[in-house]
Amino acid sequence: MDQTILLGAGFTLFIVVALALDLGVFHRQAHVVGAREALAWTLVWVTLAVLFGIGIFLVRGGETAVEYFTGYVIEYSLSVDNVFVFTLIFAAFAVPRTLQHRVLFWGIAGALVMRLLMILAGATLVAQYHWVLYVFGAFLVFTGLRMLVARAGHEPHPENNVLVRFARRHLRVTDGFHDQAFFVRVAGGLAATPLFLALLVVEFSDLVFAVDSIPAIFAVTTDPFVVFTSNAFAILGLRSLYFLLAEAAARFRYLRVGLAMVLVFVGAKLLSAGFLHIPPLVSLAVVVSILGLAIGASLRRDGDAGTTRRGA
Repeated sequence: MDQTILLGAGFTLFIVVALALDLGVFHRQAHVVGAREALAWTLVWVTLAVLFGIGIFLVRGGETAVEYFTGYVIEYSLSVDNVFVFTLIFAAFAVPRTLQHRVLFWGIAGALVMRLLMILAGATLVAQYHWVLYVFGAFLVFTGLRMLVARAGHEPHPENNVLVRFARRHLRVTDGFHDQAFFVRVAGGLAATPLFLALLVVEFSDLVFAVDSIPAIFAVTTDPFVVFTSNAFAILGLRSLYFLLAEAAARFRYLRVGLAMVLVFVGAKLLSAGFLHIPPLVSLAVVVSILGLAIGASLRRDGDAGTTRRGA
């Protein structure tokens, strides 16, 4: 128990320092995050996540390390769906590219706190009522199947979000942006900017995604430390992933099918846990294989389409 508390305190300190350096040093000045910078930061966060997994292996053993890596792969892959939604949010509110990083920074800082609370609540429920895992399993299978049959092109409209409508009714909202400010003082008092409305929807979207992703990792492990750390590294790497994939997201046309199959798999694993034990290493192999096939099929389809266009 003392070891877990020490690891948790160290990890919390790491997150605070990383976020402080991110906003206070590396992104102090608002600027457009280009593909090269996004790729560099993506590699940094993935490397840190892998090194942390190696640390777990050295401290807590191979099985826990495999559970961590499986959870990280699931959470990081599911976060790709956020990329599509972030693109819609920024387009709906016409957020300049120079200000998008600031919205994502505070959105992800809030998401870390929100997910920690949800994970602690979920772990408490699972510890007291084991049957909750079967509820999680059924929910994940349902969500995966719903993703498989969802209509293509059925996109949400972030500007019609219930939080945005509430904010517009109860807050003064400026017509335009005011540099990086979420709130500014006007003649009538304090007013929100469209940047704040975009942040509200980013936070709401992560809450929706967390409802799917957190039960998914409980199919791998019920250890709150492993659940949170794998979630946290996936969330911390989401900003750079967005800037890396935002313009190319449409090319991964089969990735959503792969994500749906991952949810169905982990949901089925939870439902069958009473009579079928699937080792963590097998779960990791299945998840990686599903995602690899989905990405490979997407790239091949995109390549075939490009060849057809050139031939025409």
